[in-house]
Amino acid sequence: MSQFRWMRSQEEKEKLKELGEKIRSLRLERGHNQTEFANLIGKDQPSVNRLENGNVNPGYLYLVEIAKGLEIDVSELIPNSTDV
Repeated sequence: MSQFRWMRSQEEKEKLKELGEKIRSLRLERGHNQTEFANLIGKDQPSVNRLENGNVNPGYLYLVEIAKGLEIDVSELIPNSTDV
C-alpha cells in the first residue's frame, strides 16, 4: 500500500469506477439527468459527475442518499462479498 492513503491503488480506482458506472446506469434507467438526480439527493451536479466518473469514494450515508434517490436498497450498490 502506498505511504500516502489518498493515492488509490489501481484496484481501488477500478472499484470506484464500477460503482460510478452502476449509479449512472441506474440513474439513466429512471430517466434522470445529473442535475435532476443531484437535486433528489441533496448534492450538486458536479458532485454527481465526480461520483459517476469514479473520482469519489462515497461514505455510507452518501450511499444511503443515492439509494433513496434511485429508489433501491443500499445493498444493491455494494457488491456481494463473493464478488469482491
